[in-house]
Amino acid sequence: MDSTLHNSNAWDRKVEEGARYTQAVSTEIIEESKKGNWSISVTTEKSVPREWFPSSLDGVKVLCLASGGGQQGPVLAAAGADVTVMDISKKQLEQDEFVAKRDGLELHTVQGDMTDLHVFDDEVFDIVVNPVSNVFVKDVAPVWREASRVLKNNGVLISGSTNPLLFIFDDNEEQKGVLSVKHAVPSSTLDTLGEKEIEAHLKANQTIEYAHTLEELIKGQLDAGFLISGFYEDDFGGSRVLDRYIKTFIATRAIKMSPKV
Repeated sequence: MDSTLHNSNAWDRKVEEGARYTQAVSTEIIEESKKGNWSISVTTEKSVPREWFPSSLDGVKVLCLASGGGQQGPVLAAAGADVTVMDISKKQLEQDEFVAKRDGLELHTVQGDMTDLHVFDDEVFDIVVNPVSNVFVKDVAPVWREASRVLKNNGVLISGSTNPLLFIFDDNEEQKGVLSVKHAVPSSTLDTLGEKEIEAHLKANQTIEYAHTLEELIKGQLDAGFLISGFYEDDFGGSRVLDRYIKTFIATRAIKMSPKV
């Protein structure tokens, strides 16, 4: 089974269903962004600190990686950046194209896999913005390597990831308020499902997710030539039981320190 193709189709369906991370920003947000009053998120609730970006985005080349949905890309474009949005989902990219056309923005869209950025030359971007999305790839190391390759030296990777702790609990039980440890890390959505459950999951076009270790998420960036220069945690805003006990998302700012990987 091609999990990449499956997740592409699954995200197309999420757009059709109007899921949270497929909802394009409003014209009002774009207009404020043009005035310099902008913010984006790469996790769930918190905004990325403005000091993680240059004081001015005018002419800054930004790759919004696995970041379709009409959210981060249009805001950064409205703030003056030269934005390219890459995503596996065609319908997610159409959200960015919709906002660009609606609000008179210049941005480029490319459909593709976050683990393979061969369409881009080496060292062409100043910033890569990568919201929580590496849960949809089995091996996260190529994401870090490719981000490093396409970034200029001293370029910045701003990335959101899921704390692997989130994945160890039985999701159905957690929704009932019960924290029951069920899964190992690393693992995937399908690992603990029976044959009929897998068939039903795939037929319903639900995404396949992969739980990565902290070594894969943090040390993986270091191994790809990055220096971690910023960090914060986030959660579901109090809507999940786990929010009472621990933050379940992390965001990192990393600087490319080596010219090649």
